[in-house]
Amino acid sequence: MTARLPRPPHEGPGSDFLPAEAPREMVPAPLGQPVPARRALSSGIGITLRRGLILVATAALTLAGCAKMYQVVEVGGVTVLEGMVLVLFSILLAWIAFAFVTALAGFGVMLARPREAIPIAVDGPLPTLSSRTAMLLPTYNEDPDAVMIRLRAMIESIADTGQAAQFDWFLLSDTTDPDIWIGEEAAFLALRQACGGARVFYRHRTDNVARKSGNIAEWVRRFGAAYEHMIILDADSLMSGTTVVRLAHAMEQAPQAGLIQTLPVIVNGTSLFARLQQFAGRLYGPVIAAGNAWWYGSEGNYWGHNAIIRVAAFAQDAALPELRGRKPFGGHILSHDFIEAALMRRAGWGIYMTVNLGGSFEEVPPSLIDYAARDRRWCQGNLQHLAVLPARGLHWASRLHLLIGIGAYVTAPLWLAFLVLGILISLQANFVRPEYFPKGFALFPSWPAQDPVLAAQVFGATIGLLMIPKLLACLATLVTATRRRGFGGGVRLCAAVLTETLLSALIAPSMMIFQSVAVIEILLGRDAGWQVQRRSDGGVSRQEIVSKFALPTVCGLVMAASATAVSVPLLAWMSPVIAGLVLAIPIGLLTASPRGGARLFTTPEDRVPPPVLVRAKELAEEKRPARGPALAELLQNRELRRRHVEALPAPQRRQPGDIDVDLATARARITEAGSFAQATGFLSRRETLAVLKDGTTLEQLVALPA
Repeated sequence: MTARLPRPPHEGPGSDFLPAEAPREMVPAPLGQPVPARRALSSGIGITLRRGLILVATAALTLAGCAKMYQVVEVGGVTVLEGMVLVLFSILLAWIAFAFVTALAGFGVMLARPREAIPIAVDGPLPTLSSRTAMLLPTYNEDPDAVMIRLRAMIESIADTGQAAQFDWFLLSDTTDPDIWIGEEAAFLALRQACGGARVFYRHRTDNVARKSGNIAEWVRRFGAAYEHMIILDADSLMSGTTVVRLAHAMEQAPQAGLIQTLPVIVNGTSLFARLQQFAGRLYGPVIAAGNAWWYGSEGNYWGHNAIIRVAAFAQDAALPELRGRKPFGGHILSHDFIEAALMRRAGWGIYMTVNLGGSFEEVPPSLIDYAARDRRWCQGNLQHLAVLPARGLHWASRLHLLIGIGAYVTAPLWLAFLVLGILISLQANFVRPEYFPKGFALFPSWPAQDPVLAAQVFGATIGLLMIPKLLACLATLVTATRRRGFGGGVRLCAAVLTETLLSALIAPSMMIFQSVAVIEILLGRDAGWQVQRRSDGGVSRQEIVSKFALPTVCGLVMAASATAVSVPLLAWMSPVIAGLVLAIPIGLLTASPRGGARLFTTPEDRVPPPVLVRAKELAEEKRPARGPALAELLQNRELRRRHVEALPAPQRRQPGDIDVDLATARARITEAGSFAQATGFLSRRETLAVLKDGTTLEQLVALPA
């Protein structure tokens, strides 16, 4: 049981936006030096045997498949192109086999229901907490009202447990849009008023160094000593009060635990693409997650949100260093979650995953374009992990997590190369005359003839490894009455699985092109930046879809022409990939359409929504306040302006000659203006942001005649 920490007073210095600071040291951990573990931690012989079974089964399937593939290509001798195909096939088959074996283990887990590595009661009376937990929601240019709606639903859900006093809420803003910044402050004050006695705080960071990881680290350094645990949320996260309480209690009962990751369920999808992802994640996700958790033990992983973290472990051992070199590989680590988990495990803290707890929700991008844009950022972050892999002292399972994250994107260009090499080999066989008579004397010619039956068997076995996990997930649901009813019954479930499989097969080739381009761009040094994620219902313009899907379409037409030049059978063989590419634009338009697939792709959360989702929907249907531009809003709302100025950090001393160009320009424009309206018309977005950060200049602006 952890010791009770002192509760900070409600009001901090200068503003009630924040509590009094409780600093905690957080120094970046060196990657090139060994770090002594703070505690000895082992998952036990049982987990070791499970991992051995997973790896041996993966190796056996890979070797068997490669042996068959070698028999296909070795007829007449293995050429250079065929050797390259064999190497690529081996890598890709190992990737597929690992996922297949994990899903097979997950299927067995779902039927047998063994005890999880971190015991958490999923039902029964709620435990009483003695520790204090901070709920952290980092945000960057998100819709402030939508963010506050989710926060309020969670605050009320925890209040229903009777243990709200053990939780403080922090909205940690990295917002750079002036209008959204002031909208956040106004929505925060309204949220605090609506939630009564809830301890809700807001901090806007003027320097966005290190993005989300820097946002969290800054909070730890300022306030971390007042809390034993923190739960990290995303802007689209929702968690039920009972889940949060049970997570906090599990941390109290397991002092070796540094982090417990929940399994978020996708909800609130409205477009066809979002519904497709929601259905697939809800049906197949638990099987894969159960298989992973079965062999993770105390060497689990972290997905960056909907997880509870021990603040002391995070502060002592998970501070991220800055990578050497230039972007995109150098600089601040983007996909920080994997690294933070690996560093905490290196220091001896347990990293666990719970699959059965429930009550953890998230949303998904509304269109394939938005999904690919988010994927581009994740791709750059995961490829950065190549620089972290050699770090001293990491557990081998943590290195495996990093390799899996890298492989999630590297396999896309490998698949593309595999397809292109296959076409080149076919073109070579079709247009280059084979050498039937070897050098020297021979009575009979050498007729190279590949076995089409054996090739079909290899192809069929590969497809089977891809499809069987889906069938196992469907079977695990069909045999359980409550799960089956949650998906609308057996007939609807089977129809949805068939439709999802078809649509996913058509979408996959475009994602292969998008991810391949992303990997190539990153290797060429192009940084992804930090764009705002669209969370609407998929309202993507036709022009944007045509523009984004033009490249996959062209690739599909080139592949179709190349295959046709060889033979019609080759065209038929490659038709699944070619169809997905040639039809990329229609598929993009179809899947971005709002309100598609709701009846077919139903999930348990649609049929019986949890209370926290119901409450969030009720709040979303309420009328939102109309808000104008940031400066006009502050001019009209004197109380908001007072609170805003009080919450600004103290101005930093500047060195002689160090001038804030945006602020200096804004002051000059304000001085030249004859009215407030004229001054705000002069100011650019960057200059407006500079004014909002400087209380003196802001007061000078609002003092102008309207």
